Amino acid sequence: MRWVIRFIGLVLLIGVIVVVGVVMLPKDRIAQIAADQLSRATGRSVEITGDLGITLWPQLGVRADGLRIGNPDWATGEALFRSGAAALSVDAAALLRREIEVTEIRAEAPVIHLEERADGLVNWRLSPDLGTPAPEGGPSAGANRTPFSIARVDITDATVIYAAEGAALQRFDGIHLALDWPDQAGPAQINGRFELSERPIEIAARVGQFARFLEGTVQDVDLETALGASRVRFKGQASLGGELGGNLAVAAPATADLFSRFGANSVDLPQGLGRSLDLTAEVTFTAAQQLALRNVTADLGGNTLRAAADIDFQEKPQVTATLDVGNLDLSALTSSENAEAEEDRAVKTWPTDPIDASGLAAFDGQIALNAQSVDLGSLTLGPTKARLTNTRSRLVFELNDVAAYEGQFQGEFVINNRNGLSVGGGLRAVGVQMKPLLTDLAGLERFSGKGDAQVKFLGVGGSVDAIMRSLSGDGGIAVGRGAIEGIDLDDLLGSFDTDGGTTVFDQLVAQFTMAGGVVQNDDLSMLLPNFETTGAGQIDLGAQTLDYTVTPKALRLNKESGLAVPVRIVGPWARPRIQPDLKAAIDLNFREERERAEERVKQEIERKLQDEIGVTREEGQSLEDAVKDRAEDALKRELLRLFD
Repeated sequence: MRWVIRFIGLVLLIGVIVVVGVVMLPKDRIAQIAADQLSRATGRSVEITGDLGITLWPQLGVRADGLRIGNPDWATGEALFRSGAAALSVDAAALLRREIEVTEIRAEAPVIHLEERADGLVNWRLSPDLGTPAPEGGPSAGANRTPFSIARVDITDATVIYAAEGAALQRFDGIHLALDWPDQAGPAQINGRFELSERPIEIAARVGQFARFLEGTVQDVDLETALGASRVRFKGQASLGGELGGNLAVAAPATADLFSRFGANSVDLPQGLGRSLDLTAEVTFTAAQQLALRNVTADLGGNTLRAAADIDFQEKPQVTATLDVGNLDLSALTSSENAEAEEDRAVKTWPTDPIDASGLAAFDGQIALNAQSVDLGSLTLGPTKARLTNTRSRLVFELNDVAAYEGQFQGEFVINNRNGLSVGGGLRAVGVQMKPLLTDLAGLERFSGKGDAQVKFLGVGGSVDAIMRSLSGDGGIAVGRGAIEGIDLDDLLGSFDTDGGTTVFDQLVAQFTMAGGVVQNDDLSMLLPNFETTGAGQIDLGAQTLDYTVTPKALRLNKESGLAVPVRIVGPWARPRIQPDLKAAIDLNFREERERAEERVKQEIERKLQDEIGVTREEGQSLEDAVKDRAEDALKRELLRLFD
């Protein structure tokens, strides 16, 4: 028993000596020991500076005014991590097992420099080899490393600076980060908060096998981000190198608020085109900067689309996508909160707001569009198949098969922003109902009929108004049986009345040219049961006015030679004035009678002049010249008398 008591006493004496020895060590010596242990564990230089606070058991803790973790030799920054007030706690019992178990790291207002080289080497991968590979066939650099783990990290008010080789420097301030990693072979929970454009962003992530994730391997990731009322969630697999694959969900009740957090304060998308967003997709992103989206479903706040897309981000984004949009409503693109009242349509003008087409430079590629219907506000299309091809800011919109207005449309529409904005193309319509088409396009409701049309056009300018005033091109129209409302040619030829009525025609054909936004036509031909009608004039697309003369000819009147009464249609195309041109009607229908009457009047005047003043017209001389000669002779005689 005495030996037992002596042994216990010896152990207590050794313990007292050890404790006293540790307590008696200078604080800077303890800080140096802790820094050396962290340096061996991380492969980086570690410095602990300033006033120190020490705890011994059960946690060996160091509180310091300064903590610095260095960079690998290849990095350009002075330190990976630099902090003012910092605290480090290590499990004391684990140290006796020659293990380093960091139970907590706390830092206030640290500055963290993250660097990435073009070859993929990063400065935040901690290992004693400083980011360089071990010699082939040799032992790994960390084979004799002391076991190392971190249970919790708590960082407040941090600044993170990210420098990727070849890219602009990025800086983030006001970051709060908490890492819980109790099992070093298991998952880690990361919660963070930082401000972007003075708006808070919150992040919560759970990463499986976090140690291997830090080594660059792909691990399970469940990430959720809160940006005000917006939520973004990704659940799948990812790596520190940027590769990921899994399910993405985005819910943004107000995308304007979401964009403003990234500095785009003026973005306010139209209703139905992304003003709100509810999106789900299967996402894959590779180390080669290639993004694949599959089974995309997006509610854009009124329009719903299903899509698949492949995007290559290596240089300018290259996009290949297919969109199925169902019933697509694009009416918000042409609506205006300050649209003129219906009674003021006659003075309506084209929008003069500048058109921003700079987005065409953001990508190249092809997008196939399939829709059951497309509402353009001013036009309504049925089942539509189209393809959009964008190459160096030149977007070609190919209409392969579009059903609309009971007919079919084909052709292409081009938007070119390479050297200033221009629009052009060629369209062909077959079997189209003209009345609803012209009503939707230009508010012209008087003309109806089913027919074909084609047009080639080119316009240049920075606004809709400028483009409409610059349009050039040509085209034609051919319509079968139809009608013109607001005028009855039967009544017109009988009473010159142009108010009310309807003219029904059997056929109408015309060709036209465009220059300076003015459509010119000189060969309109329209056949009616008792008439044949021609037309000529112009339509000013820029000013939205027309000056056109239609000349119907009644074939059974005027002794079977026909009676023609030109009708001039002039003014704003929404409310034109329709009036017969009586002078032109007389010229057309009674030319011979007028000429005979003029000849009889001329002969009577000549007889009176000869009888009363003795004017005689010589052969080949006009009556006016004969009167002039007679007057000159009389004047000469009177002048000569002055000298008698």
